[in-house]
Amino acid sequence: MKIKLSKIAYARSGDKGDGSNVGIAAYTDKGYAFLKQELTPERVKKHFTSICFGEVDRYEMPNIRALNFILHDSLGGGGSESLKTDAQGKTHGPGLLYMEVEVDSLDGLIA
Repeated sequence: MKIKLSKIAYARSGDKGDGSNVGIAAYTDKGYAFLKQELTPERVKKHFTSICFGEVDRYEMPNIRALNFILHDSLGGGGSESLKTDAQGKTHGPGLLYMEVEVDSLDGLIA
């Protein structure tokens, strides 16, 4: 079945200059293992293809069941340079939670 990541995780995001960071944390250990397997930098870049023009780096934080992604060149120059109405990374976390993933079952993925 297909689900949105918001079923199994929550997110926080922000910005630094022209890049944004997106932290996504699973509710359960099984959910974290799933995120580690499914959320590759390539997949996150593809999800944000219309706004992320640079590389995507991934950092693992197993002690808090989280992954942090840095989306380079994703803010049109940053808040003070961009012509975008809101060139901030605050919305990128919720944006990642809209990603749909395929799961066999929700057992162990939700708290």
